[in-house]
Amino acid sequence: MFSSLKRFLIGRPLKSEELGEQKLSKTKALAILSSDALSSVAYGPEQILIVLVTISAAAFWYSIPIAVAVLVLLVALILSYRQIIYAYPHGGGAYVVSKENLGKNPGLIAGGSLLVDYILTVAVSVSAGTDAITSAFPVLHEHNVLIACVLVTFITILNLRGITESASILAYPVYLFVLALFILIGVGLFKIITGQVSPELHSPIGTPVAGISLFLLLRAFASGSSALTGVEAISNAIPNFKEPRPRNAARTLMAMGLLLAMLFTGIVFLAYYYGIVPKETETVVSQIAANTFGRNFMYFFIQGTTAMILVLAANTGYSAFPQLAYNLAKDKYVARMFTMRGDRLGYSNGIIFLGITSILLIILFKGQTEQLIPLYAVGVFIPFTLSQTGMLVKWIREKPAGWGLKLTINFVGAFISFLVMMTFFITKFAQVWPVLIFLPILVFIFHKIKKHYDSVGEQLRVYNQEPVLPVEGNVIIVPVAGITHVVENTLNYAKSLSVDQIFAVYVSFDREDEKRFEEKWKNWQPDIRLVTLHSYYRSVIQPLTKFIDTVEHKARESNYRVTVLIPQFIPKKNWHNVLHNQSSILIRTYLLYKRNVIVSTVPFHLKK
Repeated sequence: MFSSLKRFLIGRPLKSEELGEQKLSKTKALAILSSDALSSVAYGPEQILIVLVTISAAAFWYSIPIAVAVLVLLVALILSYRQIIYAYPHGGGAYVVSKENLGKNPGLIAGGSLLVDYILTVAVSVSAGTDAITSAFPVLHEHNVLIACVLVTFITILNLRGITESASILAYPVYLFVLALFILIGVGLFKIITGQVSPELHSPIGTPVAGISLFLLLRAFASGSSALTGVEAISNAIPNFKEPRPRNAARTLMAMGLLLAMLFTGIVFLAYYYGIVPKETETVVSQIAANTFGRNFMYFFIQGTTAMILVLAANTGYSAFPQLAYNLAKDKYVARMFTMRGDRLGYSNGIIFLGITSILLIILFKGQTEQLIPLYAVGVFIPFTLSQTGMLVKWIREKPAGWGLKLTINFVGAFISFLVMMTFFITKFAQVWPVLIFLPILVFIFHKIKKHYDSVGEQLRVYNQEPVLPVEGNVIIVPVAGITHVVENTLNYAKSLSVDQIFAVYVSFDREDEKRFEEKWKNWQPDIRLVTLHSYYRSVIQPLTKFIDTVEHKARESNYRVTVLIPQFIPKKNWHNVLHNQSSILIRTYLLYKRNVIVSTVPFHLKK
């Protein structure tokens, strides 16, 4: 039943040779890897206005120079990540750049920050999309958490089906959103040019504003820079592109940067010219659409595509998280399970882990994840800063042709990213302070995992000088619960082995039962020694393991090994297992952690 359900949800398994077919074209990659960055157009401009409105609506003209500053940062980041793509064509982005140029710990800070950020991307994006849905249908508002969890589950299953299949489905809403905003911006500009929008709705650029300060402008700039989250995703996911991968990834990155710049600039300008004031009950994009088209089909088309892009922004996390987890796992900093490809050739353990942690986050915050946005933004600018700084070190050390221009690009990116990061820490410390706690803890965990894998590798290495003691003989112990075919099957197997001694061990809770069992055993298996153990506290494991310890201690003196053969019957139907006590599983689990004891299960399959 499980296999059938899995095939229905995920599809047939793909052969390893079909991996090439699971690579992305530029068109599909642009859709699924840019959805996070493009969706931020829906809230980035609004974040600038929310800061400026604390002074007065007259300060809204500052949104224009602030938008220019955001565009300068965008250009620096796009050009820098383009250089990273060509310098590190195997992917890994900020993690690999920081690790190779700044050292292990900066690399782990960048990698850990991005891992957490991708989880936040899914939780925040889906919660925002759910809010948009329940705003349109207020009757669903009380089911916000359930709807968000269902959406995460849907996106998770879609990604488990393979990256190309999810891209084929999710590309349409992304491009519809881009089309909708271009129509909105185009019609809005047309109305402005033709004089249909009054210039008195906004204050002219350069109007003196009382109370404005550099600190407040930096806050607005940092808030607006949240529109740049997701820019690094393409550099992390280079292996997902069709050949030539670096060139295709670089062109996709440039296309994303161009689209993001045009949409962000257009929305900021329309918001300024229309004199839009941010409201709690209505987004800036919604107000612009209402002023441009009225509450007609186009308005609802724009709102619908905006809700979809907010949900689908989560897919950027699903594309980049598994690849980043793979790079960390390859370096032994996270569990090796993240290096395994699933039935559909994706890193399915990374996809499932991302889905589960995002759902837990949504449940923990009851779907109100807006307070995580500053944490989410600062989590992006930490790796931004580290990757730019890492590239600075690389160019200074290697001095390739044209390194002066490359150095300048990365210096501008590093400086502005650091400025934004510090502004977030200073202005929103109450919301972003957890970063200062969980990132060091995460790096500590990475090092502990690495230490474990190194220790295991050293102990398993055949060139290890530790001598291996020879095995002179074998003693078999068979725990028995009665006289059955299951026990008979196990004893027959034990007799077929070249062993020195076989013990059958019976644990009784009653003295009379113990005597009766001994009599039956003599008649049934007179050639196998039976050891009966009385349990005063109705525990099977305690007296059994005590006996095994005694035998193992004596066997060790003669270089003998102890093997415990556990009889276990296997029901024909899986659900029958819940009807039986699982004492064999408990015994096996307990004994696996005992040194010098070999544990083996001998199955007996029931026919009906």
